[in-house]
Amino acid sequence: MKASEQWVIFMAILLVVYAAVILFFVIRGALKAKNISDFAVGNIKFPSWVVGLSLAASMTSAATFIINPGFIALYGISGVLSFGIVLPIAAFVSLIVLTKGFAKYGHSVKATTMAQWMGQRYKSKSYAFFMAVLALLLITFIVLINVGLTQVISKSLNTEPFYVLLGITVFVFGYMMFGGANSMVYTNTIQAIIMFFVALVLIGSGYEFFENGVTGFIEKLGGIDENLTKPTNTSSFLFRDYFEIILAQIIIGVAIVCQPHIITKSLLLKDSKKINKYLFSGIMFMVVFFLVVVVGLYARLTFPDLKVNGTALKMDEIIPTYVVVKFSVGLGMFIVVGLISAGLSTLESLIQSLSVTITQDILQPIFKERVSKHSVLVNKGVIVILGLVSFVLSWNQIVNPDVSVAIFAQNGVYAYFAAAFVPVLFGMFLKNVPLKAVFAASIVALVVHFGIYYGRLTSYMQEPVNNPGIPAAIAIVSSVVVGYLLYYFNKKKDDHRHVGLDS
Repeated sequence: MKASEQWVIFMAILLVVYAAVILFFVIRGALKAKNISDFAVGNIKFPSWVVGLSLAASMTSAATFIINPGFIALYGISGVLSFGIVLPIAAFVSLIVLTKGFAKYGHSVKATTMAQWMGQRYKSKSYAFFMAVLALLLITFIVLINVGLTQVISKSLNTEPFYVLLGITVFVFGYMMFGGANSMVYTNTIQAIIMFFVALVLIGSGYEFFENGVTGFIEKLGGIDENLTKPTNTSSFLFRDYFEIILAQIIIGVAIVCQPHIITKSLLLKDSKKINKYLFSGIMFMVVFFLVVVVGLYARLTFPDLKVNGTALKMDEIIPTYVVVKFSVGLGMFIVVGLISAGLSTLESLIQSLSVTITQDILQPIFKERVSKHSVLVNKGVIVILGLVSFVLSWNQIVNPDVSVAIFAQNGVYAYFAAAFVPVLFGMFLKNVPLKAVFAASIVALVVHFGIYYGRLTSYMQEPVNNPGIPAAIAIVSSVVVGYLLYYFNKKKDDHRHVGLDS
């Protein structure tokens, strides 16, 4: 379905204004950034609640507002339970537990990236380099956001996705070459506030479906497909049983915060005593953001056969189409800007954290002073290359999607934080952890995750398209077990050695 001519004109004007506002704050922040450290963690003392909003905007992306509700439109209540309740609760608990320790140690060693934090914690430049290389898997997340943004904007402007994707790449990667952390906090705060009000509008947009209460709402879903009303959906490849919906999602939720653009956000706080305010403001906003998945149920009731004018909707198109069909021009444009904000906020954080990681933790150890003397310039070149790579991969996902770009992204992102979880966890709560324990844990996580996924191991991996959460959950548990056993036996060996010396 195409947007009206009036919609297209007003939307184009609004996007130009929105872009101008972003550029204003990018320039404002860029003027205060003098070196690569300023680009990475900023040099402005922002209020803790503002950094918290930046966290909320970064942690909830186009996946939360566009992609995940599409899964709920396909599979119903089981998806709401998994994506809207279990995953967020686990992530919030993990965020509270892990953030304080990470920020405290990060400030003490002046780490600006997650790889640096690990390298300092385990006194190993090789391990820092290894984790920095693994961070390249997060390019798949950039691809997910690019595709989500492209779908929203192309639907709103009746424009070919290719040109929209090209425009997003040039604009966003272009201004991120100069912005950095200072600019990102400004833009993320504005984006988070817009997202909050848009989330409320979206969550309330299905009020007419509740004319007969919750029971009537469930009955309407059941009239389309009974599986949509069940807590498990055996016809899906994501929500088949409680292991997949609850246990696996708890494990994923706990580990998901171990991504550079999430956990390193705490390093932007110049006073680690303000962590509680930072976490409170971030989590309060995220509670609302994660509830947006219920819009997928409204979309399914709006498009019972998932078609518009006889044309089948791709999963990633469901929510953008719902917005165009459901809302008036004025309100619809506001919502589109909110959806765009959801994507841009995380995209900015990913570009910022990943480019700094590549520059400081991959290129600088290899080329040494040739990079360190020109780190800001090199970082800009890295962003250009990231833009080119992500454009090619994003276009391929638009043209040849595997059900959803979310599966492509989850496979890469889940592998990364499965490998990063043990070093972060052990680094905060255990003393004298040997390097071999965390190195082995990271390797095990990668081997188990990709081995199960591509080897189609276990009964969960027998579908044409499979759930990356299953191998990731098993990989995380396996890495914790292996890492702790190595830590335990090494500690036991040290204890025996000390006993022998004392005697």
